Amino acid sequence: MKYFLNLVLLFFTLFSFSQTKILSWNLENFGKSKSESELNFIAGTIAGYDIIAIQEVVAGHGGAQAVAKLATLLNEKGSKWDYTISNPTSSSSYKTERYAFLWKTSKVKLKGNAWLEKKYFLEMDREPYLATFEINKKTITLVNFHAITKNKQPETEIKYFKFFPAEYPNLNLVFMGDFNCPQSHTVFIPLKKMGYSPILQNQKTSLKQKCNTNNYLSSEFDNIFFKTNSVTFIDSGIISFYTQFNSLKEARKISDHIPIWFEFSLR
Repeated sequence: MKYFLNLVLLFFTLFSFSQTKILSWNLENFGKSKSESELNFIAGTIAGYDIIAIQEVVAGHGGAQAVAKLATLLNEKGSKWDYTISNPTSSSSYKTERYAFLWKTSKVKLKGNAWLEKKYFLEMDREPYLATFEINKKTITLVNFHAITKNKQPETEIKYFKFFPAEYPNLNLVFMGDFNCPQSHTVFIPLKKMGYSPILQNQKTSLKQKCNTNNYLSSEFDNIFFKTNSVTFIDSGIISFYTQFNSLKEARKISDHIPIWFEFSLR
């Protein structure tokens, strides 16, 4: 009986260690406009996850410094965190930004350097930021992306993702971020035919500007697409952080998007 219990304990220990939690969040104009208390709130919201992907880090106005400060706040919560920040995106026609990844060093390791995708920088105003992480001797490459707004037709950018698996045939790609486009849009069909699946369906992730009811969510914009034959889905969801504020206006000081998360293991 004791031997059996030890085996069960070992199984659950290994299983829990093999699970990884990713969180993706568009943190609207993430830079010096975020106050100390707002940064503390963000750190408290994301501290329970292993890898954080952030979109809309401002190119100037203290964006990189805000990410560094966020990492410091996370380190104060008991786990050691590291981070990487992209150079400003190459946009000449829209809005230049940065991306960021933060991760718990005890759970994952960054392999090499993260990079902005340069092949399609003319076709994608804010070209995605890619980083390969090693988890239990297996690797995953996160494609962090912030599409142009809905009225500018983000599908004209998203359509280029169908070429990424051929461009990076040896990488286990996961596409994530703010697509400004629902997963049901036909532009995602090529990825789905390749075996990619969204973690959320029919789930709104952006906040309304004004609301007279408790229905604060507006559009189905944020998602994560993973390859089903190389990544095992465990769980996914959203964090309704706005419920912790007295008004929608206060909540929107944090962001106009809510965080989404994905728990998985690598095969």
